Amino acid sequence: MVGIRSGYEQPSYEVVEKISDQSEIRYYESRLAAETIVESGDYGSGKNAAFRLLFDYISGNNLMQNKIDMTAPVESIRVFEKVEMTAPVETAVNNANTLRMRFFLPIKYNSDNVPEPIDSKVRVVRVPEQFFAVLRFSGFASEEAVDDKNSELLKLLENNAWEVSGPSSVFGYDPPWTLPFFRRNEVLLPVFLSSGEN
Repeated sequence: MVGIRSGYEQPSYEVVEKISDQSEIRYYESRLAAETIVESGDYGSGKNAAFRLLFDYISGNNLMQNKIDMTAPVESIRVFEKVEMTAPVETAVNNANTLRMRFFLPIKYNSDNVPEPIDSKVRVVRVPEQFFAVLRFSGFASEEAVDDKNSELLKLLENNAWEVSGPSSVFGYDPPWTLPFFRRNEVLLPVFLSSGEN
């Protein structure tokens, strides 16, 4: 069922397996999201710039001039920069200053009724269904904290049947003024069963 945290709608998921007290494997269904990719000198300023672009979109900077309800969580990920070579298309080394952020859209929106962004830096995408290994933590989701939790999650998966299939992302559930102790953050790694089962 869709959850509510601080009045915000959340994507539904199914817990497939518990790994530890703070970590688990989840299955998320396909859903729509507004996303943007920004380049910045550091992780924090990149998050701020991306957030502003997406917040403008849901505040009415779209062709229908509709206000869209904020949801939780907000997803952030340091992305790989794709560079076209002569042949084939390859993925370059990770550019840590490039960040992708997503706002998941309320469940009432679909490809037929979702407002189209005005700003070309924002696009609406369908996020495919996916299994994730998830590690929950409180405090601020700084770059250092995220890296530490990502390493911790990778270690938890070392003797597990689930294999990592891509880079990690971060879910943030709370507004900036939330006290660190009460903050809910999660590091996620896309995974698949090494046996080939789903």
